[in-house]
Amino acid sequence: MRILRLYAPSLGGEQTLCCVQADGSGGGCVNGVELPLRFARAGEPIAAEKFAGAMTLVLPSEASVEEGDFLSVGEGGALLRWNAAGEKFIVCAAGFLGVSQFAEIWKPLRSAVLTVSDKGSRGERVDTAGPELERLAFLQGCVTEERKIVPDDPDAIREAVCAWAAKGINLILTTGGTGLSPRDNTPEALLSIADKFVPGFGEMMRMQTLKYTPRAFLTRSLAVVRGASLIIAFPGSRRGASQCFEAVSGGLRHAVETLIGASSECGGNRSGA
Repeated sequence: MRILRLYAPSLGGEQTLCCVQADGSGGGCVNGVELPLRFARAGEPIAAEKFAGAMTLVLPSEASVEEGDFLSVGEGGALLRWNAAGEKFIVCAAGFLGVSQFAEIWKPLRSAVLTVSDKGSRGERVDTAGPELERLAFLQGCVTEERKIVPDDPDAIREAVCAWAAKGINLILTTGGTGLSPRDNTPEALLSIADKFVPGFGEMMRMQTLKYTPRAFLTRSLAVVRGASLIIAFPGSRRGASQCFEAVSGGLRHAVETLIGASSECGGNRSGA
């Protein structure tokens, strides 16, 4: 779908393009002015008492946004999340809103992050890769419900992942244990419990991260499916995990939605894939 109107009386009325940022208090900042971000459907009246002090996004008449849903707006656009109690969008990622920009309504996906590290499990190393994956997943509309640090032990990895898959977690991200050392066991642990192997994720990570390091081919990162859970193994460093996530982020949400039989409402396919 497309954004049909951007209406903000306090900014002069109709807008064609604006920049939105988080205002620090659970609201939005539009072109430097603190304004709640509301939405209306085409054909609905925009009541002055409700919308006069707000930025209103007018969406197509069929649009439906429920508590916790995300609104993802185009390339370089903002990511917003609907707060039904406050009747406003929370700005999750700064960006631009423009009339005629494509937008998708995303249902939140359930996610979990598993850090695999002997030192991390003993409290000898601060985990930076796990929180980074959680942050990046949130920008794809994934809400992390579980997080855990385990040693480089195949049984510990299998136990955590199988428990989360049994709970219906849609996306499980692991970090660590994808190298060549004797204690790097994550790929083997995941393959041993997999219903399906999804080779494209690891292939894309290695191909895309070659622009950062000529040693990218050494990572054994991969993805598997167990039940209705997509499980992806990333490198153990914050930088490596971030770069590999970037490499697969374009198809990540679609992969999970396909697996669980869901689809983004009013999403459309802009890539032609």
